[in-house]
Amino acid sequence: MPKASDVLDRVLVLEMVRVTEAAAIAASYLIGRGDEKAADAAAVEAMRKAFDELYMDGTVVIGEGERDEAPMLYIGEKVGGAVGKGPKIDIALDPLEGTTITAKAGPNALAVLAAAEEGCLLNAPDVYMQKIAIGPGYPEGTIDLTKSPGDNVRSLAAAKGVEPHQIIACVLDRPRHAEMIAELRELGCGIILIPDGDVAGVIATTDPDTTIDIYMGSGGAPEGVLACAALRCVGGQFQGKLLFRNDDERARARKWGIEDLDRIYKLDDLAKGDCIFAATGVTDGSLLDGVKHLKGGKYTTESVVMRASSGTVRWVRGEHHTTD
Repeated sequence: MPKASDVLDRVLVLEMVRVTEAAAIAASYLIGRGDEKAADAAAVEAMRKAFDELYMDGTVVIGEGERDEAPMLYIGEKVGGAVGKGPKIDIALDPLEGTTITAKAGPNALAVLAAAEEGCLLNAPDVYMQKIAIGPGYPEGTIDLTKSPGDNVRSLAAAKGVEPHQIIACVLDRPRHAEMIAELRELGCGIILIPDGDVAGVIATTDPDTTIDIYMGSGGAPEGVLACAALRCVGGQFQGKLLFRNDDERARARKWGIEDLDRIYKLDDLAKGDCIFAATGVTDGSLLDGVKHLKGGKYTTESVVMRASSGTVRWVRGEHHTTD
């Protein structure tokens, strides 16, 4: 268990929930409206305003993109109400993990963020990452990204004391995963296909109620850092490798200080030290209930906030009232 950070102590863990709540509530007004960009923009603006109320000198290391791509919450942007004065905090965030999900009123859309001391979160470029993750309680080395999906399932099944066909995998529903899905189905595995939201997919491996044993496949590298911050708090194993489609993406990685483009990253490579992870549900999902709009201007939220140094997981249900 990592040592508690005095720096993070000055940014109360529950204050981070207020930030994800604000983003989730703003995005909830766009659920099912078919406008991904509007939903994302609403979450971004609300999250930034909420950050400005916190006493910290924050730097976005995982954000909405580079400055010329994102007007707010871009990589390198300073956030917080005490820039130059408060504790230095690195922030990884996704104001709306699941923009398409939200636009189509699907499950598992979240507002998420992670916070750590300066230099403790990988400055991951916005490229794809091959990922594999399992929850806590297994011997180190149970999963290995260099092995085939089938071999990883067999290894996990042996560690769990079950047959391979009893393992359930979570995979993003993408054409690029067709070969892997076919291999898993030859073993008789159960496969839960998700349309988006691989942060929730990775975290689901830590919760027995989801029945998900392993997450496999490629998704965004920034989401990999966010998921690892959560796993640092509750336990589990993760491996990831950056995937590059062209020279521009390789150049982007080098710009952020990544020289070994073939490196396989483990959990502590992506998120180390004391970390805080917070998420609020936008739509109902396996991890959290979504925002509910009630009569009389009331609405409810459900959030989770975790801290690595204590291993604490807090489930927070909020009841809010409109101020209009």
